[in-house]
Amino acid sequence: MESMWLSRVFFFFTLQFFVSFIIFTLFNKNGNTTLQNGLSAESNSTNEPSLIILLWTYPFGIVFPLNQCPPKYDASQCFFTVDRSRYLSANAVIIHHRDVCSSKNQLPQIPRPPNQYWIWFNMESPTHCPNLQFMDKLINLTMSYRVDSDIFAPYGYLEKSNGNINFTIPQKTKLVAWAVSNWNPRSRRVQYYDELKKYIKVDIYGVRHLHLSRSHHLETISMYKFYFAFENSIHVDYITEKLWVNSFASGTVPVVMGPPRENYERYIPPDSFIHVDDFLSAQDLASYLLSLDKDDEKYQQYFNWRSTYTIPEPEGEWIPQYCRVCKSLREGPTYRTIPSVAAWFK
Repeated sequence: MESMWLSRVFFFFTLQFFVSFIIFTLFNKNGNTTLQNGLSAESNSTNEPSLIILLWTYPFGIVFPLNQCPPKYDASQCFFTVDRSRYLSANAVIIHHRDVCSSKNQLPQIPRPPNQYWIWFNMESPTHCPNLQFMDKLINLTMSYRVDSDIFAPYGYLEKSNGNINFTIPQKTKLVAWAVSNWNPRSRRVQYYDELKKYIKVDIYGVRHLHLSRSHHLETISMYKFYFAFENSIHVDYITEKLWVNSFASGTVPVVMGPPRENYERYIPPDSFIHVDDFLSAQDLASYLLSLDKDDEKYQQYFNWRSTYTIPEPEGEWIPQYCRVCKSLREGPTYRTIPSVAAWFK
């Protein structure tokens, strides 16, 4: 009986040994796999974004896809996020002025980590930028439509083509259009229109005027020979989508009211637009537009530039502006604090 008991004990320990051996073997195999995967992840870490860029807010609350910059911006080394828990590890924080200008409490309240860039972002004119003094001694870089910004983010631009471009002028069945969302009777542009309408018919789209479908926006404007690209205020470099989208993208001739002609000519050909300042009066402008309406050859000269330049395809709202930040940061801008954004942006 004792022999039988010893046999059972021997069998038990032998079985336990084999089970332990199998478990050890499997564990060691899995452990090596885990280690190899870990090394693989570490070896690929150089391909991961090295710069964290925090958007303090989505501009005007408009949500758009992050980390989808077109290749030309070379933004693969940057990771964009709106997760404020990443604040302390962020290399830069983009602060959209109009979303924080109502109160200083809208700005980050946690002390800034060393060498973190605060980037002031704004696409509105100084007329519509209250409380710029909130930014005194806080901002390290500026990003706006102004060409003298640290990060130049224009509303649009032209690209020169290597060869001739065949551009077909859209069929024109109407004369002048103007889409305006902010109708202020005391503004220069509305007062100018009040005088102009005495001499020429203008179709106005917007609140309390003709309805302009968003889905047929460009298609509608393309039927007109001229479009009034009248800015809501006059400031250097403030040339908005009224020119780039409403006029150029729709294939019509812009009649502009904004900064002086020479400012426009920094960015677009001189024969691509008509400036209200070129005329002594609204009546003179109306007479000129009516004369172009009767002279196809002269009218078509305003499209000659399109054989040389193209308008890039839209890249999505806000995406181009933010994608430019990555390149700027990778170039290692000098770290400094701007004493007064208000003194510069006026």
